[in-house]
Amino acid sequence: MNRLTTYALLCMALLSLVACGDNGNEQPTDTPETPQAVNVRVITVEPQPLLDILTLPGQTEPVADVRVAAERAGAVEWMGVERGDAVTKGQPLARIDATTLAAARDRARADLRLATAKAERRRELFESKVLAREELDNAQTELTLARATLREAEAEYAKGEVSAPISGVIDELHVDAGEYVNEGEPVADIVDVSVIRIIVDVPELDVRFLHSGDSARVRVDAWPDRTWDGRIDFIASKADADTRTFRVRVVVANADAAIRPGMMARVSMVRREIPDAITAPLSVLLDRNGERILYVEKDGVAHARIITPGVLDGGTVQILEGLDAGDRLIVSGQAMVEEGTRVNVQ
Repeated sequence: MNRLTTYALLCMALLSLVACGDNGNEQPTDTPETPQAVNVRVITVEPQPLLDILTLPGQTEPVADVRVAAERAGAVEWMGVERGDAVTKGQPLARIDATTLAAARDRARADLRLATAKAERRRELFESKVLAREELDNAQTELTLARATLREAEAEYAKGEVSAPISGVIDELHVDAGEYVNEGEPVADIVDVSVIRIIVDVPELDVRFLHSGDSARVRVDAWPDRTWDGRIDFIASKADADTRTFRVRVVVANADAAIRPGMMARVSMVRREIPDAITAPLSVLLDRNGERILYVEKDGVAHARIITPGVLDGGTVQILEGLDAGDRLIVSGQAMVEEGTRVNVQ
């Protein structure tokens, strides 16, 4: 072995000793980073009153819907209203055979005046002992008949004038001036929408909570930004044979006629008040594998709770199981955490 070869072997041995020195078994390792805490906002759960609200669809109808019919046959001589006109009770709507009936009434009035004068003259003659009692009685009979004839003529004239039986709005006209109508045929339809009724079909399990006079809140699909305060004024005593529901009627003031008959409404009625309910905002509930959960914070850590929801009142839900008074409920940032996540309460 020459000198150069010996030198190379010594260098290799020296490198091996350096690599296998006393600290050769210590390998550098990567240190895992600590997860960053999630910022959340919490509220302390406290019992509070909660209304158990029943909301059902309903159909609107006017407080009164009247079809005005002709009380006698004849030609329609005059129509005093048009569709959409507002009318008051007793206002004339149309006249039937007015000329003929007025003439008959005027004749009856004239006959009565004549019979009255005749009876007065006969009485004077009778009192002067110039006239027999029989003649006076005949004059009195004629006077009585004349009065009856006038009453009949006035009644017939009144039948010829079609008047509004209620205040409201002309919804439909069935005849025009010049047409002939028979007795009992429709002339006009009047609806009163100053008050609106909403008919609601209530399930048998819920009707026991409702009472006449209870308040109700009404929304109409046609006016999504408005609500009306109403009250229950009728609850059916027996269920519908087909649907097994009970008809409930709610009345609502409708001074501006915004609600029209036939519109769809949604009626909210209070079933009961829960005085000390444990509640949570509906927005904090999450769905995890088919279960409803929420998160509470304890000692800077998020903990998942499987809950059982109860009554829903707007944006608030009753929690029957899974949440207790005094718990610190996470109401913001809950979608960013899971069981055991470190949180920073803001």
